Amino acid sequence: MDQATDLHVRDMIVGEADALGRIMFRAIHDGASAYTVAQKQAWCAVPPGGAEWAARLAPMQVRVAEAQGAPVGFLARDGAYVDFTFVLPEWQGRGVFSMLYDRTEADARVVGLYRLWVHASCMAQPAFAAKGFRVVRHETVARHGQMLARAEMEKVLT
Repeated sequence: MDQATDLHVRDMIVGEADALGRIMFRAIHDGASAYTVAQKQAWCAVPPGGAEWAARLAPMQVRVAEAQGAPVGFLARDGAYVDFTFVLPEWQGRGVFSMLYDRTEADARVVGLYRLWVHASCMAQPAFAAKGFRVVRHETVARHGQMLARAEMEKVLT
């Protein structure tokens, strides 16, 4: 079976938070990156998991890209803020982000949001720009002794 034919977007299911934390960790550490090893370690030293991670995701709208019965990426939205967007390295460049984002934007429009915004990593900025986001400002944030570049980006939903 072609892997792409089985790719679909669904809501996060109960008990899935740890699997999404592992996707986040792998995307940061194993995917193409503009960040150093030390910066990636400061950003995410271990896969997020457990009750605290599940509680962080619980109030958000979390969309999961699934292929062959397993999650391969996710996007979490908290109101107008896109908080987490990660895709497994082997699934990057295969339309997973587009599927997740398009569903999220459609959901945002249904609930009447007029704007979405994100703090996008160096790697995520081109994907968000391709979806119509513009850079509001570039910034550098300190995390565990490392400085990480990112951009605040927004898209006005018209």
